[in-house]
Amino acid sequence: MAGLLGGATLLAFAATAAAEDRDIPARYLALGDSYTIGEGVAPEGRWPMRLARDLRAQGVMLGDPRIIAVTGWTTDELSAAIDAAEPLGEYALVSLLIGVNNQYRGRPLDEYAREFEALLRRAIGFAGGRAGRVLVLSIPDWSVTPFALTSGRDLDAVAADLDAFNAAARTICARHDVAFVDVTAVSRAHGGEAAMLAEDGLHPSAAMYAEWAALALPAARQLLAD
Repeated sequence: MAGLLGGATLLAFAATAAAEDRDIPARYLALGDSYTIGEGVAPEGRWPMRLARDLRAQGVMLGDPRIIAVTGWTTDELSAAIDAAEPLGEYALVSLLIGVNNQYRGRPLDEYAREFEALLRRAIGFAGGRAGRVLVLSIPDWSVTPFALTSGRDLDAVAADLDAFNAAARTICARHDVAFVDVTAVSRAHGGEAAMLAEDGLHPSAAMYAEWAALALPAARQLLAD
């Protein structure tokens, strides 16, 4: 009798623990620069925060992201910040959006590609080695913004540079079987509109970040379903 009661108690405990595990939100790590930290918008307006909320609204138990991102970071600076933050543990979802400051500072494309791939490998590691739990967003095109219009830059050259950087990132993602979400097109279509801009006339507003989150949502939902 004691053995039967002990077994029943263990089964009940296991069932309770499993139910509690289901109620614990999955962990999300967002890596990037000003576009991930949401320069000029409130924390709830950042696209990773919006993505997590949208996923929860669809029944996916995902917690708010841990964000490692600072305005102005390049690929090597993000990598150094990850070094300083480790150990980070394992995450159910990892997003990566990086490269605009490499382009802005005139860094070479081959350097970006090499450092981006190294970051992507680290992102996959943070996802427990599961490339299918990593999501990359393309670099938006800042050449359409009011800031760009007064910057003195060759805006056609900026757009061409960003296309090259994004093509390299897309190719690298394909090589590693990582999902790649294009937000560049919507940034070009609407990135110059006042409602889509923060007060600095360069960074996106919460409304634009909502557009990005909407584009990332189907891919993220699929990744978390696998």
